[in-house]
Amino acid sequence: MLEIRRMTEEDLQEVAEIEAGIFTMPWSVKGFGDAIANPYTLYLVASEGKKIEGYCGLWQSFDEAEITNVAVRKECRGRHTGTLMLNRLMELGREQGITRFTLEVRSSNAAALGLYEKLGFSAAGIRKRFYEKPVEDAVVMWN
Repeated sequence: MLEIRRMTEEDLQEVAEIEAGIFTMPWSVKGFGDAIANPYTLYLVASEGKKIEGYCGLWQSFDEAEITNVAVRKECRGRHTGTLMLNRLMELGREQGITRFTLEVRSSNAAALGLYEKLGFSAAGIRKRFYEKPVEDAVVMWN
């Protein structure tokens, strides 16, 4: 059964390995460690047994939050892991007083765009040439 829980220091190596397998400019173990140590962040992992299937996180600023990371192992996609994680992340965020969430997504990432729209996000703008490796625009979305 899939468990969604807060990310811990014990998760950092596996999370960084997943990150490196998906993104061209991945966060490091230290980057994730710094993030979970910050009192204004919330990072979750989705695990099946001892295996982490995905993770997500946000940075809070007053009543708004930026969702900074969402990732699911390639072999674990199609199981609604991303939906379950993000629903839980936003539920916990709302309990902390967050009323609005934002994120950026590559303009070519149709699967992620569809997921975010299904969760109530809508496009609010474009950040030209936001991503590197390869250079690509970001769609800014708000919920």
